[in-house]
Amino acid sequence: MDRLSLPRLPVAAFLRRTLLRLVFLGLLAGSALLVLQLLTEERQRLQREYEAGFLGRLNVMAERLRHPAGQLAVLNLDHPAPDNAGAAPLRLPLGAIDFDDPSKAERAVELTACGDPCLAVGQRASAGAFVYATAHLPLAALQGRAPGQTVLEDVHRLVVTLSQGGRAQRWLAPLELLSPERGQWAGFVTEADSLDRRARPDRDFRGWLWQGACVTEGATQPCERHSLLSLRIPVDAWRDAARQGQAWPPADLTQLRVRVQLLGPGELRLFDSLTTPPASPALNSLLDGLHAGERLSLWRGSTRRAHWTQQAAPEAATALPWVTRLIRRLPAARLQGPLQAEARLPGGERLQLQGDLALVDAQLAATVTRYSAYFAALAGAIALAWLIVEIGLLRRMALLTRRANALKQQLQAAPDQLPPLDVADLRGPDELGILAATLAELLARARDHLRAEQLRAHQEREQWQAVGHEIMSPLQSLLALHGREGDASRRYLERMQAALQLLYGQASVSEAVAQASAQRERLDLAAFLREVAANAPYAGIENVQALGCEAPCEVLADPLKLEDALTHLLTNAQRYRVPGTPISLQLSATDAQACIEVRNQGPTIAPERLATLFELGTSDAGSQQQRGQGLFVARGYLAKMGGAIAVRNELDGVCFSLTLPR
Repeated sequence: MDRLSLPRLPVAAFLRRTLLRLVFLGLLAGSALLVLQLLTEERQRLQREYEAGFLGRLNVMAERLRHPAGQLAVLNLDHPAPDNAGAAPLRLPLGAIDFDDPSKAERAVELTACGDPCLAVGQRASAGAFVYATAHLPLAALQGRAPGQTVLEDVHRLVVTLSQGGRAQRWLAPLELLSPERGQWAGFVTEADSLDRRARPDRDFRGWLWQGACVTEGATQPCERHSLLSLRIPVDAWRDAARQGQAWPPADLTQLRVRVQLLGPGELRLFDSLTTPPASPALNSLLDGLHAGERLSLWRGSTRRAHWTQQAAPEAATALPWVTRLIRRLPAARLQGPLQAEARLPGGERLQLQGDLALVDAQLAATVTRYSAYFAALAGAIALAWLIVEIGLLRRMALLTRRANALKQQLQAAPDQLPPLDVADLRGPDELGILAATLAELLARARDHLRAEQLRAHQEREQWQAVGHEIMSPLQSLLALHGREGDASRRYLERMQAALQLLYGQASVSEAVAQASAQRERLDLAAFLREVAANAPYAGIENVQALGCEAPCEVLADPLKLEDALTHLLTNAQRYRVPGTPISLQLSATDAQACIEVRNQGPTIAPERLATLFELGTSDAGSQQQRGQGLFVARGYLAKMGGAIAVRNELDGVCFSLTLPR
């Protein structure tokens, strides 16, 4: 292709180009300054919010620890885990549990969050050296001990074991029912599973059992009922130490192990604190109030009893290094450095919270890193617009020229075709865009006219086809009437048939059938069917029977169209019937419509073909002479007359039914 020679650009074009460059540079610089200003304001705002919420978080966590549930966790920081001997009791922030009152006992457990089951000791030695045990159990009907009964295999009983310093004490406490809803446990110090007749209960061991409503609403009796177990277990060594004025709690509190078992009749184990140990209180819930990187410490005097550190957010580690350095160089609302605050707790402990404003910068840097792609996209969009104006405008004329030259070469190579001119990327409101759009529009109209001429020629061929198809059916009947040798009409009919076959083979007849019209008139359908059956042999279809045609039956139909449709159906039945069997035309009528059923004996139609049998082009796959138009024409003619046609398989053949309005 020859290189195009373009004229030199005027000086004004260079001035506008320089101005555009300055504008784009200003957009890039202004966007960068705007981002820096927004980051500065956001950093100062986040630091102020962090400082304001720092003391608030400390006060919230201190209030949680001042609550009895928090005090329980503080008092039991060194609480040991359960072992094979049982669980160590917790230190309660209360003086004692009122085990004789179910409401007060439940309220104390709920207030301190002691758990279920709860094994605990009181806050003061003056309340007595006892271990309190409570548990909620679903229990059915209970069997209590009768007065004087020593064999306890058939009654509900408790086995309580207390281990301390290598010594163990065991109580066997059978249930004594006071009412259907209440019972008490009488504790006997014994290692046996039965009682001696002279045994007396330990007066310091006391326990109660209260039963409420059924666990499952609407359950039939007997049912499992909500039950509360409440015990007071004496510790003799602690009681002696308390009498001697020793400090409380005792030093061996963490060495004490308690195990409570509830046995039913037949050694049925209903509850065991060893398999269902009480939950150890923890201060992990305080971490919900800590921010990333903050450190919370619990001090008693100069000893730190516990500390918790919230890990830094994972996204802070994904910040780009240059973004982090940029954030730290921005003006801040205060000096950088650690923050620290303290709060006092009722037991003399101190709660200390430490934080660092550098964590705010790290989180902001992580956020900026996530959004840096958007700023890069903005800068890239400005640069892209710059390139479009700088390069695209100058190259458009060359593109249009090359495409026009390519179009010229294609026209010279194929004169009978008119290829399109693609100017979609060159359209616009400027002079070049208008010129390109006008050329494309002219070429598009020329291509539309060319397609219209080709379509008109195709439609003419279709019309000739339709005419040939309309004449072909009656011409077949004439050939049957004048088909004898020596008949003068035969030669002319054969010439007409040859000419029609030439026209008929050019295209389909779908449009011809769609444009055809039916002239409906009153027609005696019974006489019409008798005449069709009588004339069928002339069309080469033998043994056609007209049934149910004794009485007149008037319908609205076009005789020619109806005869053509029936001829197609009879021809189809002739093709598939068993040789020697008749083809029947059965007439039936109601007040609204008449029905013609065309039956033949022979093979049935495959079920998957029934839905498409009347479509154009449907015929036997192996047939070379059948074009699949007869049934399509029959359905079209019946529709023109206000009727319908359907097909169904029968036991010995196929039945086509035609309906016409009366």
